[in-house]
Amino acid sequence: MDFYLLQQIVVSLGLGLLVGLERERTESSIAGIRTFPLISVFGTICAYLALSLGGWVLAAGLVCLSGVLIFANLAKIKNGEVDPGMTTEIAALLLFGVGALVAIDKPTEAVVLGGIMVVLLHLKTPLHNFAAAVGERDMHAMMQFVVLSLVILPVLPNENYGPFGVWNPFKIWLMVVLIVGISLGGYVAYKLFGAKAGTLLGGVIGGIVSSTATTVSFAKRTSSNADLSTLGALVIMIASCLSFVRVIVEIGVVAPGYFLQIAPPLIGMLILCSLISGGLFFLASQKKVSMPEQKNPAELKSAIIFGALYALVLLGVAAGEKYFGDAGLYVVGIISGLTDMDAITLSTAQLAAAGGVSTRTAWSVILVASMANFIFKFGIVAALGPRQLAWRVGAAFGMAMAGGGLILLLWPAGVPIES
Repeated sequence: MDFYLLQQIVVSLGLGLLVGLERERTESSIAGIRTFPLISVFGTICAYLALSLGGWVLAAGLVCLSGVLIFANLAKIKNGEVDPGMTTEIAALLLFGVGALVAIDKPTEAVVLGGIMVVLLHLKTPLHNFAAAVGERDMHAMMQFVVLSLVILPVLPNENYGPFGVWNPFKIWLMVVLIVGISLGGYVAYKLFGAKAGTLLGGVIGGIVSSTATTVSFAKRTSSNADLSTLGALVIMIASCLSFVRVIVEIGVVAPGYFLQIAPPLIGMLILCSLISGGLFFLASQKKVSMPEQKNPAELKSAIIFGALYALVLLGVAAGEKYFGDAGLYVVGIISGLTDMDAITLSTAQLAAAGGVSTRTAWSVILVASMANFIFKFGIVAALGPRQLAWRVGAAFGMAMAGGGLILLLWPAGVPIES
């Protein structure tokens, strides 16, 4: 008995059951929880036989499945059932291919593709709502993101230019695409949930898009209603927590080999900010707040501005490290962190990955920049919001900065990187 083939059939059967369950819930008249597992196993058997008999077996199986789907639709039309949608039919054909992937020793790819299928099928209503919520301006900006990532990026030279050789057009623009992509993900979430977003989700989405913009928005909103100060402080603190999530993700992308040396202190800071947010949530009422209007982050102008800022920070980091050592990096980190955490995070993490500074210096500079960012956002709250909000945000940020100071002082030193 071929136990390996049996394992493949079980995997294929499981994927088919998962897709079939979702289709059964939608009352699909063509295929459901019994038919889809049979389709996936059919694909696996056809591909298994094709390995020894030739590819015509797999092609014949696909043709037969297509014929069955065609006749099923003709029967529906004959009975007066007119359904212009083709989702179930395409899912059936794709699932046949997923079953075939299992048979040719691609189980991981098959499981990932099957999972994506189920998610897309299940998110029918949210995806339709998102498409309806996207306006002409949003679509134009998203096409600009396509231009940023698929048109401009590939043609840029991957060579170092400028003072200290730190300006690599391709790498600079790659970081632009990374940051815009992260922010665009938050904007998509905003479009999906919009004004329905509650306090917690509002802070999360705001942090992904821009924690500074979220701070400005809620400071203005609470200025006309001081009773929302605790809720406003909670949203601002959650958004600030998410800025650390962004930082950690960026480190993992640009310096994966040094992630375990750079990220842990920042993860500790994230945990501390989360605990402070939990305390604010306990103090706040259960009243929900709606998300303020968000700006699409894929605008070409915003991308160019960030690219220029990132290039300046790269130059500042290189010059500061060369002429003033670590002290110069901290100065650049404070200045950059006042308004933007992304640029200093990317540049410092890349410098550490290249062996320019120790990993301790890298995370310390990023942490100092985050504390400067806290000060900047508190200034926004003090200037735009009511006194109650300023007190609450000041207390929350003060605890976070105190914790950050303790991390700087007490975190054990790592192994330095030799230049």
